[in-house]
Amino acid sequence: MRLFVGLPLPRWVRDELAGALGPHRAAWPGLRWPDPETWHVTLAFLGEVPEEVRPDLETRLARAASRHAPMTLSLVGAGAFPSARRARVFWTGLYGPRLRLVRLAGSLGAGAERAGAVQTDRRPLRPHLTLARSRTDVDLSRLVEDFGPFAGSSWEAGEVHLVRSHLGAVVRYETVATYPLAARAPGGQS
Repeated sequence: MRLFVGLPLPRWVRDELAGALGPHRAAWPGLRWPDPETWHVTLAFLGEVPEEVRPDLETRLARAASRHAPMTLSLVGAGAFPSARRARVFWTGLYGPRLRLVRLAGSLGAGAERAGAVQTDRRPLRPHLTLARSRTDVDLSRLVEDFGPFAGSSWEAGEVHLVRSHLGAVVRYETVATYPLAARAPGGQS
């Protein structure tokens, strides 16, 4: 099964972002805009994982998540990968305790690897939410500039999800397990 560990967005955060994106989507019909119901922040992409690995994977992910505290996050700004002038991905950034997010992603990835689920992308986390994709390079400089001032409301992220991807004409995600971020925040901060 094809799996990833993701940070879900509350419905009201998705609704706020979808409303802000509305006018921009209409101006860029050549981009593929995923359904807001599928929006998530990927913390560890695991790819194809054998079924027999799943019990140990779930144990290790639960343990890794429990060692991290909930955190206050918000969506802010815009950017593109690999660059605004030659973009394939348009995104909004994730604002919050960056080092804690990177450590969380690293812990989840390490736990997955110990269980036998090898991450397909081992680059350090660059906290973002993918908003649109293009099959070819496209100059998104104007879109990045226009959406750059976006600043969403903050929310408390208190759990991560193990998600199964069902590929096909319409991509569908299925949460197969949820793990609370259960540690106390360092210094009482979130």
